[in-house]
Amino acid sequence: MEAIWRAKFGSRHGDLRPGGRSLPGKQQRTIGMMNVRVVLADDHAVVRAGLKALIDGQPDMAVVGEASDGAQVLDLVHACQPDVVVMDLSMPQLNGVEATRRLIERRPQSRIVTLSVHEDATYLRQMLEIGAAGYVLKRSAAESLIAAIRQVAAGAIYLDPALGDLLVHSLVGSRERVVAEAVALSERETAVLRLIAQGYSNKEIAAQLDISVKTVETYKARGMEKLGISNRVQLVRYGVEHGWMGRT
Repeated sequence: MEAIWRAKFGSRHGDLRPGGRSLPGKQQRTIGMMNVRVVLADDHAVVRAGLKALIDGQPDMAVVGEASDGAQVLDLVHACQPDVVVMDLSMPQLNGVEATRRLIERRPQSRIVTLSVHEDATYLRQMLEIGAAGYVLKRSAAESLIAAIRQVAAGAIYLDPALGDLLVHSLVGSRERVVAEAVALSERETAVLRLIAQGYSNKEIAAQLDISVKTVETYKARGMEKLGISNRVQLVRYGVEHGWMGRT
């Protein structure tokens, strides 16, 4: 992983900023024009450099701080107030799982994208349960992380497409998808909730289904009430259990 980032970005980004610091004022002046403020948490400096180059190269986002361990990221988020935190799972002192848990407890509005080498249902389920809004594999294309940051910042849930159907099946602990529904959803309620679980925004769903945003919100509220679901993480888990996560 480090070799890939060095080969792609190292020659242009030799200056590595120490972990746990927000960016100097000179670089922060341009951030006001950006839509999404991002904090990076990864213990490998070369990986952070590559991620920073990737994110800062987008027109709608910028890195406002970097941390090299879980303890640093807690202080950094308090200082920088980012829109999204990209959180590595394997870090010293305080790992990404515990750092995410504490961050959600202290700042419930935090939007966290997990960046991980683990293609393991246990980690995915654990991160969703404690409040992470995205899960991206380190081996995936750069576009997956950028898509995750954008969707999570917009209030959606993002699961890396590279996780695949096999991981979806392992999440539910069965090779068979549940066909019989305990609760009868209407066709429109199902369509809306499926798209929400897949990470689409209300505006995007309205465009796809050719209905108004207000109508989307109505179907969403009605469907979630029927299912006894109160948030997006619960909806994603329901979607996984019922075979909704494969986009068509």
